[in-house]
Amino acid sequence: MLLQIPNVLSAAQVAECREALEAAEWGDGKATAGYLSQRVKDNVQLPEGHPLARRLGGLILDALDRNQLFISAALPLKVVPPLFNRYAGGQSYGGHIDGAVRPVFGTPHRVRTDLSATLFLSMPEDYDGGELVIESGFGSQRIKLAAGDMVLYPGTSVHRVEPVTRGVRLAAFFWIQSMVRDEAKRDILFQLDTALQQIGRDVGDHPSLVQIAGAYHNMLRLWSDT
Repeated sequence: MLLQIPNVLSAAQVAECREALEAAEWGDGKATAGYLSQRVKDNVQLPEGHPLARRLGGLILDALDRNQLFISAALPLKVVPPLFNRYAGGQSYGGHIDGAVRPVFGTPHRVRTDLSATLFLSMPEDYDGGELVIESGFGSQRIKLAAGDMVLYPGTSVHRVEPVTRGVRLAAFFWIQSMVRDEAKRDILFQLDTALQQIGRDVGDHPSLVQIAGAYHNMLRLWSDT
């Protein structure tokens, strides 16, 4: 599943993030890359555990807790606290796959990366290049979203960031361990939940909705790992 989630952050929240990040002390992005990824990664990041990363990451996590589309699609069990990166002056990140398991900085905890997420913080007209290119069974998907919008995609995907040839690309990125590990099962549940919500809006109170909702929750109960 590759899903765009609009308006995760409001315009005011995006402005708050951008203002803080413009004055940030950035470090080499290779610090969080694996052995192979280090050879193709050229960007800067806020260091893991940086107070600003924790503050802005908390703002994003609070917004996601209220975002029904994200919850329905990801069925999140654990979320790695968001990291922040910056691309400019031709910087890019070549094709790679995210590591299967990510440590949570400063804790003994680890998170299986079922899903990857990129939350755009720069408006697309403010920079050239910088598309997130995700390889899927339907070919290459080129993603460049409005500030405050997020893309959610399988952690198993090969993806890259194209060179930024003008301006600055700011983004947050993080990973999610889902309650439902299997992507196909998670997609079935998302489709069913989406249909349930739409029928509820269109039809209102109907006895069949209880049965369908029961089927959804029994499938979730059967497939989930908490």
